[in-house]
Amino acid sequence: MNPVRYELVFSDDTGSAQDVAIVERTSSKGPGGHPVYADPTGIIRAEISDRDEVRILASGGHQDPAQRVLARRLTPTDSQDPSGPSSKAARPDAPRPSDRGV
Repeated sequence: MNPVRYELVFSDDTGSAQDVAIVERTSSKGPGGHPVYADPTGIIRAEISDRDEVRILASGGHQDPAQRVLARRLTPTDSQDPSGPSSKAARPDAPRPSDRGV
């Protein structure tokens, strides 16, 4: 089953600059037969496969769809956390349970 929401991470050619958009599942299917997700404005539209492969869809004329996009599934707990899903990401310097004797 496909999740209801994704976080799309757009990177520049160098991978250094990133923009993030939250998209929700719509009732539409894309050209590949996978669900289409859109941001609240409807400007960002993406077909996302069950393997999290992203195809950005043009929502209007004169658009150049982004090529470097990563889709990250959002869980219901991510949606309720006001600090966002990145706050739940494991930090390399954070102690692991085995380091704390747990």
